[in-house]
Amino acid sequence: MLVTLILAIITCVCLILSVLLFPKIKIKNLEIHTYWIVCLIGACLVLIFNEVSFSEIIAAFTADTNINPIKILILFFSMTILSLYLDELGFFKYLASKAAYLAKTHQMVWFLLFYVLTSVLTIFTSNDIVILTLTPFICYFCKNSAIDPKPYLIGEFAAANTWSMMLLIGNPTNIYLCSAGNITFIDYLRTMVLPTIVAGVVEFLIIFLIFHKSLAKPMTYQKINEKIADPLGLALGLMLLSLCLVLLILSSFLNFAMWIIALGCALGLLFAVSIKNLISHQGWKELGDTIKRVPYELIPFVLSMFIIVASLNKQGIAAYLTAILDGSYAIFTYGSASFLTANLINNIPMSVLFSTLPHMENINNIKALYATVIGSNLGAFLTPLGALAGIMFTQLVNKYEVKYDFKTFIEYGAIISIPTLLSALVTLEFVI
Repeated sequence: MLVTLILAIITCVCLILSVLLFPKIKIKNLEIHTYWIVCLIGACLVLIFNEVSFSEIIAAFTADTNINPIKILILFFSMTILSLYLDELGFFKYLASKAAYLAKTHQMVWFLLFYVLTSVLTIFTSNDIVILTLTPFICYFCKNSAIDPKPYLIGEFAAANTWSMMLLIGNPTNIYLCSAGNITFIDYLRTMVLPTIVAGVVEFLIIFLIFHKSLAKPMTYQKINEKIADPLGLALGLMLLSLCLVLLILSSFLNFAMWIIALGCALGLLFAVSIKNLISHQGWKELGDTIKRVPYELIPFVLSMFIIVASLNKQGIAAYLTAILDGSYAIFTYGSASFLTANLINNIPMSVLFSTLPHMENINNIKALYATVIGSNLGAFLTPLGALAGIMFTQLVNKYEVKYDFKTFIEYGAIISIPTLLSALVTLEFVI
């Protein structure tokens, strides 16, 4: 057990240091994120020291269970492709430009519209995709309108990591945790809709109170002409995404695995767009860029953390943590523990670890699982380490020369995330 613990701790410490000190390494024109390399090395050491065997890992990767990491990755990447294609067609930026047009010179209206837009897009696509797409738009818009970008950046990031709780597909952590608990799409929605709404309202009010003086100032209206160059491609993308969402909702009734549904819709999109391009003789840029933008580094990251967690479970760490966290106040112990742990080791490794803790044996463990989902999402905006979204977000704002360092992130993150977390957990207590 000691060797396993030491390797896991060293990996987590190096993961934190890599994010803070050297998030990327550059080899000629190629930039490589370091977080997954650190985790891959840690997983290799676990296997070399035989803390978990190759045969046990292969068995886990090929197991016919919901927690199979390969199935979860297929589900996540399939949904990512559906969202990225819409982004490549300019759909998200087009909606953002329409919100700017409606707001004109009124910052408060613009803030409200943009928060609602971010929330809706996050619910039906993915928090990571929304952050990658809308963050550059905010930086550009605010710079040209001579207004403070912080209210909008904070509102966007908080909304993306709060409303991602609404649907099971909103965050990879939701998928992993609920797969472990055999929770269906519709059961998840029925439970999480109210905690998400309450958390979103509380969060919005806090951000508004912090920045209401800044938002009361008028701004210079900047007309942005975002157009959809490929209406047919957009129609195909929206149709396949909508079909996927409907089938996921009905998956428990149809007795289809969610990863099969998502994969089928993603392949259907690629096939339909390819046929369209062949017939119309259009270029392949949008489709090619979609495939290029898929975050492939998540594959070694998730699989490596799965191996490390498997070694911890083999040594009885999961049972030890369960004994500490279980009790009458499961919602608050698991919710707060997952929230804090996400900011020590990132929310994906945390979810891999916590997915082994609450077993679906009684109502307290059902509460524990949903509370962990809440902690995994809201933990993302306490510190940049809480989620990959935080790492991407800080890199983007720095690229666009917006001063938003680690200290600033934590200052605003603590003020917003802790009340939001408590409101979501209290609501969950009444829902279940």
